[in-house]
Amino acid sequence: MSVEEGTANHGRLLGTVRGPQDVKRMTAEQLDILAAEIRDFLIAKVSRTGGHVGPNLGVVELTLAMHRVFDSPRDRLLFDTGHQAYVHKIVTGRQEGFDKLRQRGGLSGYPSQAESEHDLIENSHASTALSYADGLAKAYALRGEKRSVVAVVGDGALTGGMCWEALNNIATAGNPLVIVVNDNGRSYSPTIGGLADHLSSLRLNPSYEKVLDTVKDALGSTPLVGRPMYEVLHAVKKGIKDAVAPQAMFEDLGIKYVGPVDGHDVPAIESALRAAKNFGGPVIVHAVTRKGYGYRAAEEDEADRLHGPGGAFDIETGKLLAAPSVKWTHVFADELVSIADERPDVVGITAAMAEPTGIATLARKYPNRVYDVGIAEQHAATSAAGLAMGGLHPVVAVYATFLNRAFDQVLLDVAMHKLPVTFVLDRAGITGPDGPSHYGIWDMSVFGTVPGLRIAAPRDSVTLREELREAIAVDDGPTILRFPTGTVAADLPAVRRVGPVDVLAESARTDVLLVAVGSFAGLGMEVATRVAEQGYGVTVVDPRWVRPVPAELVELAAGHRLVVTVEDGVRVGGVGSALAQAMRDADVRVPVKDLGVPADWHPHGTRAQILADLGLTAQDVARDVTGWISGLDAQSVETAADEATAKN
Repeated sequence: MSVEEGTANHGRLLGTVRGPQDVKRMTAEQLDILAAEIRDFLIAKVSRTGGHVGPNLGVVELTLAMHRVFDSPRDRLLFDTGHQAYVHKIVTGRQEGFDKLRQRGGLSGYPSQAESEHDLIENSHASTALSYADGLAKAYALRGEKRSVVAVVGDGALTGGMCWEALNNIATAGNPLVIVVNDNGRSYSPTIGGLADHLSSLRLNPSYEKVLDTVKDALGSTPLVGRPMYEVLHAVKKGIKDAVAPQAMFEDLGIKYVGPVDGHDVPAIESALRAAKNFGGPVIVHAVTRKGYGYRAAEEDEADRLHGPGGAFDIETGKLLAAPSVKWTHVFADELVSIADERPDVVGITAAMAEPTGIATLARKYPNRVYDVGIAEQHAATSAAGLAMGGLHPVVAVYATFLNRAFDQVLLDVAMHKLPVTFVLDRAGITGPDGPSHYGIWDMSVFGTVPGLRIAAPRDSVTLREELREAIAVDDGPTILRFPTGTVAADLPAVRRVGPVDVLAESARTDVLLVAVGSFAGLGMEVATRVAEQGYGVTVVDPRWVRPVPAELVELAAGHRLVVTVEDGVRVGGVGSALAQAMRDADVRVPVKDLGVPADWHPHGTRAQILADLGLTAQDVARDVTGWISGLDAQSVETAADEATAKN
């Protein structure tokens, strides 16, 4: 039977769920049926829209148990990252919204306060939930409110330093707080690092199944609640600690520990959660789950268990339905390997995203020259500094939005030491369906303030390869190479090059200098054509290296009546702002108009929809440019008339 048929024939129980109270009333047998229906529902819906499949299939029973034990929204359920919150959305009455998941007007792919009172954390950057939970628990304690705080954090997120900072403070505060460690051995890909090995040793121990049975038997055979129940669990755990070490790791932090618990056994995980809830202090519940559980296509996907297909996919195979295309990431990955063939000092670093960023391609050829540090961007940057100090040239590949987390390390650990580290920022600019916390719109503004750091923005595959080589050739400071998501733009050759600046189009008239940054080069060419139809001449340039502002770009600006910049980043402190400042410093008094992304939280939707909303389409920009230059003409006529009147 297909998933579609399963949804139609066995979705009756799921159809009765309009809120957590409906799940609380169900029997154990009904919960098993409901879990199967939810999986069918998820696969059927997400296969049409794309989204996070594997993470949500792995937390079905865990989420059901949480909603049976706790009373959301009074009790706060916090999902670290939030890509595993689809089941939570289903249980809290949002089934209808899945038809437009991650689409304009539909459900967000992450928790959203605008959608439901059951959602709280909208930030979808990993390793933050425990800090939110610490603050909430302290607030409720000070206010005298008896409310539970539950944080669901993956073992991958535990590779992030913020988690351990939070755990230290949670242990010190001692407030009631339940930390559910969703241990599936993976974040985007298999979890990397000492903690992963620690937990893996537990999962792979031959005694593991016996441990789960022992814990479940203890939970099922005792009517005790609260501290006595916890002590039973504690005794069981202590009794088997030597057989399945390293469970003592968490208790060494001063936080009580329950587990391991089978995360796909609702009664077992529910009993563990009740014990933790009633304990009266911070407790870790260690739930072992399988990412992609119950869906063969996900479980057989060794790369990332169908973590997050970017579009519609075939239910039987899990393969994307769209025809394969050359992505920006692919071009980068291919060129990095070519450079590594020539330069043995080039090494790669990534933060738990080797496949999504393309670093995995380098790892397959040179496994000893790639380091996956887990979800730890700060460590990645400073470790890269150490590698550079040791005579290597590290290439750190992360999503643009995630490098924000390591600003201090880039500034003081890398740039202040003038170290040759190249940061490659994938998913730069407006990325679309993943929403505001994933938009890579801050990098040119934020990192443009770093002394000695150079930022490049390629427009196509040729310039990506070229600028990557130029970046890695820099030996006296850090570089950033940033590019968008999706299919790489068609190659757009330059008419000529002035210093580092490519001139893409010229006119006999020098009315407007249009500075098109990176992937907006094609838009710039279309704008030039439209403006030319109104009788004005436009010179289109691609700066290639946008920070620091090339002197040649300022010289070109001096030869035009109007300068217009268009960039896929925030305007505040962006390329347009930097160029205007450079022109003022050079006493170039040509007016500058900067077009970019407002510094705000922009809703999810397709990239095209969002850019249209922001007025960053060829039609919008051409209309603006025409209006501005015609306004200068009107001012010139008015000035001339005033001068003539004054003479008379």
